[in-house]
Amino acid sequence: MIEKNAFLKIVDATPLISVDLLMRSATGEVLLGRRLNRPCRGYWFAPGGVISKNELIRDAVERVAKAELGITVDFDRARFRGVFEHLYDENFLGAPDISTHYIVLAYEFRPPEEKPLVLDNQHAEARWWRIQALLQDPGVHENTKVYFR
Repeated sequence: MIEKNAFLKIVDATPLISVDLLMRSATGEVLLGRRLNRPCRGYWFAPGGVISKNELIRDAVERVAKAELGITVDFDRARFRGVFEHLYDENFLGAPDISTHYIVLAYEFRPPEEKPLVLDNQHAEARWWRIQALLQDPGVHENTKVYFR
């Protein structure tokens, strides 16, 4: 685990590579969590996380699914949705004059129906959204909406 101030230096110096998990139900709804942390505090966003050094993409996807949703996913059953860029004027610590740049690999999954999804402490609440509703809601972050346009 990288110490917070060391990680802030990384955030200031380079883009971060991350994965976002687009959990889509059998009825087509998408799971979003309302974020408690920066960047995007207060917005509805897809679960996701930074890939660690020497961590394979598949391992990062499986780790994020377990940590943020409490589920096990089969990476081989994922649908790759593309590469996206997320730019923010803020950073995870709220330090002044340090922006955040993510290169995001987005993967879509159908969640296991036998197990409920439980978001971690990075999210105030979770909700299933119809695509049209999330595209129209100002509380859903633009960087999440782009996945569904």
